[in-house]
Amino acid sequence: MPRVSEEHLAARRRQIVEAARRCFLREGFHRTTMQDVIAEAGLSVGAVYRYFPSKASLISAIAEETIGGAEEVLDELARQDPPLPLDKALEYALAYMENQAGDEGMLRIAIQVWGEAQRDPALGEFAASRYTKLRGHFEVLVRRAQEAGELPADADPAAVAAALFGLLPGWFLQRIITGGPDVATYLSGVRVLFGRQR
Repeated sequence: MPRVSEEHLAARRRQIVEAARRCFLREGFHRTTMQDVIAEAGLSVGAVYRYFPSKASLISAIAEETIGGAEEVLDELARQDPPLPLDKALEYALAYMENQAGDEGMLRIAIQVWGEAQRDPALGEFAASRYTKLRGHFEVLVRRAQEAGELPADADPAAVAAALFGLLPGWFLQRIITGGPDVATYLSGVRVLFGRQR
């Protein structure tokens, strides 16, 4: 029997994850069954269960992808040299999120992950550790802003980072639930709060 290539295995896994994502966006985590995912993927029961033994394992894989994209963006921001002003860094992060806020976007899944994390201790632990890491990227941005004289040297970096980080879900929850505000409007309000009207 010929060996299956790593590329084939990765492509099959991607096919299943994408099928699950479509089902979860359409029906939510709780209404979607493994049979729904199997039908959406167009694969056999055995093929899907080979990669994902349960719906919880699929939810975890999608949560990993959802948070992973944001991690990449925030990591890139934290490494900018010279560092971006905080409002520009926020603008960059919000631009990424805006691309993920549509009907097929990962932010709709992120909201479901938050809800499921309240019920599933393993997913809750995963989400808490990853969001703590995301907040840590903001702490790096804050420390660099302090070094550049943008923020007071005696400000608590962890406290400022927590407030900055909170601006991201604050925007996308409003955007998904109410349809607005757009990024430009939100940033104009943030800049007023920062004392940086433009």
